[in-house]
Amino acid sequence: MNLKPQLVAEAQRLGFADCRVAEAKPAAHKDVFEQWVADGKYGDMQWLSRNVERRTDPRLVVPGAQSVIVLAMNYYQGTGPSVDYRIARYAWNDDYHDLIEAKLWELDAFLKANGGTQRHYVDTGPVLERDFASDSGLGWNGKSTMQIHRDFGTWFFLATIITTLPLEPDTSSKDLCGKCTHCMDACPTNAITAPHRIDARRCVSYLTIEHKGSIPIEFRKAIGNRLYGCDDCLAACPWNRFAQLSHEATFQARESVFDRKLRDFLTLTDDEFRELFRKSPIKRIKRPAFLRNVCVVLGNVGTEEDLPALREAALDVNELIAEHARWAVNEITSRHLFGVHALACQEIDSHAKA
Repeated sequence: MNLKPQLVAEAQRLGFADCRVAEAKPAAHKDVFEQWVADGKYGDMQWLSRNVERRTDPRLVVPGAQSVIVLAMNYYQGTGPSVDYRIARYAWNDDYHDLIEAKLWELDAFLKANGGTQRHYVDTGPVLERDFASDSGLGWNGKSTMQIHRDFGTWFFLATIITTLPLEPDTSSKDLCGKCTHCMDACPTNAITAPHRIDARRCVSYLTIEHKGSIPIEFRKAIGNRLYGCDDCLAACPWNRFAQLSHEATFQARESVFDRKLRDFLTLTDDEFRELFRKSPIKRIKRPAFLRNVCVVLGNVGTEEDLPALREAALDVNELIAEHARWAVNEITSRHLFGVHALACQEIDSHAKA
C-alpha cells in the first residue's frame, strides 16, 4: 500500500498548505552550520551550539529513520493593524507552536498506526528543517536564509516529522531567487552579511526576542518601530505577490493587543502582561524584555506625550526597563529641542529676509 497519498491527504485535512518528503540523511548545509556555530554567530541562543551532530543528521535523532516529512502552514493575514508599532506577523495572536504541535500529534498517530516510529518538531528540536524543506521540494532557501514557496511566498511555518517509514521522497527545489537581493537590502541592521549568511547577533528579531540583556546602543535606532521581531526581509520578497490568505483564524491580529497605544504597555503589571499575552509567543520573553522593547521603540517614534509614562518607567525597580526608559527620554527630549531650535532658526531667517 502506498502510504504517501494518504499522508498528504491527512495533512491537508489538518490545515497544512503543503506536505513533502525528503530522504533522512545528513543536512545539505551541515558544514555551513557547523562553521556558523564555531564563529559564535548564534549569540545568546546557546541551544544551537549543543547537539550539532544530531541537528545535522536526523538518523541520530530517530534510530532507523528513513524519511523526513516537511509540512508548511500558511499564516498570512493580509494588511496588518493600523498602529505606530510593528509586531512580527507570526506573533499577532496565539503561539503557532501550540496549534501545529496538536496537529503533528494527529499525524504521528496516523503514521504509528501504519508501523512508523517518529519524532516531530516545530522549531523545537535538533533538525535543520530548511535544508530538508528544500530537499523535499517545499520551497527553497532564500538569500535571507528564510524559506520561500512559489505558491505563497515567505509567510508560512515549517514543521518536520522524522520517521522510520520508507516514504517516497519528492524532487528537490531549485533556487529561484536569481540576482534579486531585496531581502538583503531591506535588513535594517545589515544582519544578512552575504547571501545565505546571517549574523543573528545583529538581527532585530534576535535583539527583541532572544537577547535577554540590554540592547546595544548601536542597534537601537535601527530597530525603529519594530516592537517584537522583524518581518522586513520576508516582506521584501517579490514572491509574496503569490501570497494567499490563511484560513486559520488563530493567526488573526489580537484586538486586545493592537487596540493599545505604545505607551499603554508601560503600565502593565506582571499579572496584566501575562493575561494580555496569554497563549501568545510574546509571553515567552516576559515583561522586562517586552517593556525594554517598548522603550526603545518610543525612543525612536515617541513624542512629548509619551514622556510622563517613560519617566515613570525610568523609576522601575528592574534596571533593564529603567535603563532603556532613560535612553528613550533622552532621545525624545533631544528631538524636541532640535525641533524647537530648527523652528527658531526658520523664524530668524524669515525676519532677516523681510
